[in-house]
Amino acid sequence: QVQLVESGGGLVQAGGSLRLSCAASGSIDTINAMEWYRQAPGEQRQLVGSISGGRTIYAGSVKGRFTVSRDDAKNTVYLQMNSLKPEDTAVYLCTALIQRIGSNTYSSYWGQGTQVTVSS
Repeated sequence: QVQLVESGGGLVQAGGSLRLSCAASGSIDTINAMEWYRQAPGEQRQLVGSISGGRTIYAGSVKGRFTVSRDDAKNTVYLQMNSLKPEDTAVYLCTALIQRIGSNTYSSYWGQGTQVTVSS
């Protein structure tokens, strides 16, 4: 089995910073892309940032404020969030494209999410 577990969410004032982590564990052979999404109440899930092959992609609303990075030795992806705004309030979820040991295909796995609340 493969599990993704997010951590680092919480309550922060506008202008503050948070660093989220997402650690993958289990029978992992290779991890391809790792991504962060967020979902606010009543809204669709939105891609926040992605990292694959050393390249990163960001949603326009977070570009310049958020940074995605990864530590392949730890099978972990990070989301550094600076200059937070109330509109960043959401549940943040990570996903990864993972090839399990003994498999020749990649599958997507999701974490359970971590709440980020930004007060004004």
